[in-house]
Amino acid sequence: MHAVAVLAYPGMSLFETGIVTEIFGLPRPEFERDWYELTICAPTPGPVPVIGGAVLQPAGGLAELARAQTVIVPGVASVHADPPAAVLEALRAAHDRGARTLSICSGAFALAAAGLLDGRRATTHWRYADVFRARFPHLDLDPDVLYIAEEAERPVWTSAGSAAGLDLCLHVVRSDHGATIANAVARRLVVQPHRDGGQAQFIEAPMPAEAGDDRIAASLAWALAHLREPLTVAGLARQAHMAPRTYLRHFTRATGTSPIRWLLRQRIQASLALLETTDTTIEQVAAAVGFDAPVTFRHHFANAMRTSPSAYRQAFRSRR
Repeated sequence: MHAVAVLAYPGMSLFETGIVTEIFGLPRPEFERDWYELTICAPTPGPVPVIGGAVLQPAGGLAELARAQTVIVPGVASVHADPPAAVLEALRAAHDRGARTLSICSGAFALAAAGLLDGRRATTHWRYADVFRARFPHLDLDPDVLYIAEEAERPVWTSAGSAAGLDLCLHVVRSDHGATIANAVARRLVVQPHRDGGQAQFIEAPMPAEAGDDRIAASLAWALAHLREPLTVAGLARQAHMAPRTYLRHFTRATGTSPIRWLLRQRIQASLALLETTDTTIEQVAAAVGFDAPVTFRHHFANAMRTSPSAYRQAFRSRR
């Protein structure tokens, strides 16, 4: 089984650890494949006090963390000081062995202090961006995205706030087991099956709770059912019973993006399962998800996934 280790530290929030536990700690016999083996690890033996007055009793230590295949740092005790030296050494040891290392929220500070983010793009919660830049001015920080998960021989992936950590963990499942399994896990959690890592961390003016919410939601559901057809803003607006300009305004406020960008994401997302589970040609995949030409599909796929459809298919099957 794939060994996953998550770091525990005094004063931590159980929410981020709960995300990791929900994704990697629950048995999934319904998938009929090896799942993950999760160990919560602490720098020193004994109970770990957490926010709210509860106490966590980790089953592992830094030795287990250093040996894991995936290491997750869900935060740090302070963004103004480095974690203990032993923690940094364990992170470096795991990385040097080829482990995949993830951070949630302020956990990026630990990865930066360990030197794991040198020469890489990284993100963290937007509220910590100024502190991060002041402490690590040589690093390439992008605080405007949900997560950064660039493929590499020894991947180091970072995410923003707590919910973005859930997105990143689902991305791990998608990378390891494919879109079908990741979507099934997301359905159990009642969350979106996939949010693109480049999506903005927050929307400045969220849409108020009014009847327009239902109309926008109905138009999105209709679009997902008709992805392979030519779709326009005017057509989506008709489904929502709005004028196009009104629809654009409400859509952007509700989703934080434009209808065209949303459609591109959904079409790329829909193509992943076809690339992973079928031998359908790239031309047929492009048509099945609504691109008018294979060259257009390849262009937008490369922008979203940082690889070509053919290379994605080959890499995914190699991992499997």
